Amino acid sequence: MTQTFGPVMLDLDGHELSAEERSLLEHPATGGVILFGRNTRDAHQVRELCRSIREVRPDLLLGIDQEGGRVQRLKDGVTRLPPMSRLGQEYLDSPETAVRLCQDAGWLLGMEMAACGLDLSFAPVLDVDVGLSSVIGDRSFAGDPETVALLAGAFVEGLHDAGMAAVGKHFPGHGGVKADTHHEVARDERSLDELRQHDLVPFQSLAPKLDGMMPAHVVYPAFDLRPAGFSRPWLGMLRESLGFKGLIFSDDLTMAGAQVAGGPVERAQAALDAGCDMVLVCNDRAAAKAVLDACAERTVRRASRLRYGRARPDLDALPALSRWRRVHARLEAMTSD
Repeated sequence: MTQTFGPVMLDLDGHELSAEERSLLEHPATGGVILFGRNTRDAHQVRELCRSIREVRPDLLLGIDQEGGRVQRLKDGVTRLPPMSRLGQEYLDSPETAVRLCQDAGWLLGMEMAACGLDLSFAPVLDVDVGLSSVIGDRSFAGDPETVALLAGAFVEGLHDAGMAAVGKHFPGHGGVKADTHHEVARDERSLDELRQHDLVPFQSLAPKLDGMMPAHVVYPAFDLRPAGFSRPWLGMLRESLGFKGLIFSDDLTMAGAQVAGGPVERAQAALDAGCDMVLVCNDRAAAKAVLDACAERTVRRASRLRYGRARPDLDALPALSRWRRVHARLEAMTSD
């Protein structure tokens, strides 16, 4: 029998679970937890936090944004990862070395996050950097779509080698807008043909290999007047044309770019009705409670595929692995170049 999950992923306030949070985790609509920097002191504390969450609900998906560079929520006790653009720069000088390093980086990230008790990191970024978006910028592997597809594909292979799910973002591409969707509504005025030939290339290439996908809170009016995460046409394309079979996560529904869909409950229902499987509701506890109650009867079946299914690596034993030592040293050196 396929395990069902609730469709809501929540955040937490601090380093430990509060009594209120324990109650929220028990809500039938809760399907996962995402950790932010405020939840992470060091790797051992995160491992203990994940253990305490699983004491309440062993089935929940536990995730984190651990891309590298400026988006690395956990810093102490794990490898400091360079921004992915640094790996893209390496590709210009030594393509074969860079591809291997991307695979190794995905493996190391997966091993470290698994050892901390997490199921997934929301990575890799598949957006193509065209020099417009400060939100994406050096989070992107490159400004060339084929290079992004190649390097991100190697990163995905590394995550899978470590037994960890790979979650691509931000479909169908966030690199072509200046607006920061955390604070404002963003519009990409390019034609669908332009998007197909550029931003969609990495998503088209990697959709069959990815376990999860996160759509952008960006409006592409040439195709639909709704942001991609609320758009049946966009999410239908992802499923039908691109062949994506994994879990679709909404981006955080409290972001300004999502508010065009109404209040928190309306946003959640619009995202789920459009084809998202799990919605993120973060940094607004009242909104999270309202969404949980509104989604109490909804379930999702695909989430179990993203749970970490292997015996977890021992956090303290990772330095005994020669591959970890080699990759750790290389990536740490790149952060200080």
